[in-house]
Amino acid sequence: MTDNTAQMKAVTIPEFGAADVLRLDEVKIPEPGPGQVTIDVAYAGANFAEVLYRQGVVDVPLPFVPGIEVSGRIRAIGPQVEGLVVGQPVAALTIVEGGGYAEVVTASADLVAPVDGYDLPLDIAAALPSNSTTAFLVLDRVAGIRPGERVLVHAAAGGVGSQLGQAARLLGAGRVVGTVGSEAKIETAKRFGYDEVVLRDRVADVGEFDVVVDMVGGPTRRASLDLLAPMGRLVVMGNASGGEDVGIPANELWFTNKTVSGFNLAAFSAAFPAEAGRALRRAVEAAASGRMRVEVETLPLAQAAEAHRRIESGSTTGKLVLRTA
Repeated sequence: MTDNTAQMKAVTIPEFGAADVLRLDEVKIPEPGPGQVTIDVAYAGANFAEVLYRQGVVDVPLPFVPGIEVSGRIRAIGPQVEGLVVGQPVAALTIVEGGGYAEVVTASADLVAPVDGYDLPLDIAAALPSNSTTAFLVLDRVAGIRPGERVLVHAAAGGVGSQLGQAARLLGAGRVVGTVGSEAKIETAKRFGYDEVVLRDRVADVGEFDVVVDMVGGPTRRASLDLLAPMGRLVVMGNASGGEDVGIPANELWFTNKTVSGFNLAAFSAAFPAEAGRALRRAVEAAASGRMRVEVETLPLAQAAEAHRRIESGSTTGKLVLRTA
């Protein structure tokens, strides 16, 4: 019989605001519904998306448990789920409904990737569902990268930027260039598959590109469009700078043979969960085989506010993950 009063520790957003509003609380342990599993969380990835939830940029019901990706072991399995077993180690996208900053989380079975059979530590596995999955989907599904094409990635030293350069390599890119916001991040970014890494304000000096991925926004977005070669594709997937939105005249795209697309992992995962799950499993295999490098730093779950402060400051490189126990 299920204990409907059982409690667990979770980090909640009781009100929108600065990082200090995050609170370690006791909440009810969830149960899986049809097509779902629950996971005993070992690690939860910390991401800019969760900062946006906390700030109220994304409207979520309060109190809200953030957390868009986890690793851990299957706790319970709901009806209509096949191919997963209790106790199995997994990585999972929890981005559709959140909840990953907790000891137990519910996830769609489609968005769960087993990691048993791989030599893949769970802290590394927790860093894959958001950033590495996004990298494959953005370049393959959205941009439709072709062998030999030139790729430019902004924020190349960050969590998703560190994966985009490597995914571009795995997908056959001919030249991969990254930009960063400070000199201190250049050497870090070079570890992640980039032929060249430059300061963002010097990007006009590095030529033109077939694919540009921009999660920075503001003036960088306009500069990115100008760097596209004919038939080039700009993929917009964030606004980390907090800059004003940039209008792109449709007639300009028509006259220059350029394309602008958007990508949002939460919306994609909700609309196409099976496809997002396949990309996650592809990321797990790439990381486990050593073809995709992931660097993580671990903090206790109780220090989620510190993780958010560091993400907001732009000082992070690689990936922060929160350890639940």
